[in-house]
Amino acid sequence: MSFPQHSQTRYGQCDSFFIQEEDDAFSLAERTRERARTIARVQHRQLGQELSRLVACEYQDDILDHMEFMEAETLPDVNSIDIQTEIQWYMRPYLLDFLIEAHAAFQLLPDTFFLAVNLLDRYCSRRVVYKRHYQLVGCAALLIASKYGDKKEKVPTVRELRAMCCHLYDEDMFIQMEWHVLQTLNWVIGHPTVDSFLLIALQESGCETDVELQHMTWYLCEMALFQKDFIAVRPSVLARSALALARAILGRPQSRELNWEDRYDSAVVLKLANYLSQPSQVLARKYGSITFSSVAHTVEYFLRAQQEQQLVREPVQVQVTVHEPKVEMANYGNPQTPQKSIYGTATIQHGCLTPPITPEDDQFHHGYAKPQAPPIMCPPSPTPAPNPISSSIVPSQRFEYSQYLQPYHVQ
Repeated sequence: MSFPQHSQTRYGQCDSFFIQEEDDAFSLAERTRERARTIARVQHRQLGQELSRLVACEYQDDILDHMEFMEAETLPDVNSIDIQTEIQWYMRPYLLDFLIEAHAAFQLLPDTFFLAVNLLDRYCSRRVVYKRHYQLVGCAALLIASKYGDKKEKVPTVRELRAMCCHLYDEDMFIQMEWHVLQTLNWVIGHPTVDSFLLIALQESGCETDVELQHMTWYLCEMALFQKDFIAVRPSVLARSALALARAILGRPQSRELNWEDRYDSAVVLKLANYLSQPSQVLARKYGSITFSSVAHTVEYFLRAQQEQQLVREPVQVQVTVHEPKVEMANYGNPQTPQKSIYGTATIQHGCLTPPITPEDDQFHHGYAKPQAPPIMCPPSPTPAPNPISSSIVPSQRFEYSQYLQPYHVQ
């Protein structure tokens, strides 16, 4: 065997120095086997996808029936959250901002975030949660959701969650709260999320390749999580209604067929439209990136165009308002979820005065004050200053979206 010239000059003559040539028979055989294995893997993946599609088409109706049944079984109770003694609705945006930042930091799936919020609301529907434990419950819900449906290497560790909370809680508190959430929910974790129904609707309508439309619908659905009005809305109805509004914003044609994916609730669409000018700054920054097609900026441009069209179409008139100023402030003055009303007047569906108390023994103290002492609040997620583009839009101005939507309703 002849040695290369550079090897002779650098290393000198050496009988044990061996170099396998690239055109050797063994190298060609190995490359041929590797190419065959790669082709076989691709063929197996395509075959599996085709079989999954055929099975999904055959059992699509049964799958939808089961998902709609489970979404009704795992829906949180807003009235039970209303009678909470410490947590209030204005605290919810701060916790969701924190969960959005943690979800983005760990690069979890979109379905994980929707499931975590559902677990959080279901737990708050059954247990009295103290303010100092509110962020801990949210972290436990995110941990459970990531273990349930996300990739194993993406699941956050307890140490990472503790660092996200600025070391406010001990590591064993996360484990205890995780166990307590599972025990409270009777280990029923599975919940058909908005993202699951959205994927079905996009596949049925043939828009699964429209990435911008999917990102816009995600943005509207996550925006709805911040509002109390949408907690009792079923995920299937919210997904189809957000998809209809996303088509109107992006100028996509609305389907005129009466299929499952085309039936939406007009009332839910109008509620979503009224909250377009009040997004969370953390959520707007997330969906303002190129990764999510900058759909937050698209919504801002759409609102500006609607406002300019309405100013041109309708002249400015002075009107006398007969409503009290407090009512207007309650509906439009607060850019976040409005506060709840008086606790004693909340209706109770299940016949219990208050949900069971969260354990308040030594395992949850860890240096906190006793119940009779003033509680220590969890540090909320910081919210940046209002966006000057969004603040320029008049909140009290409502736009008509009926010209973009068809008058279909949920059957």
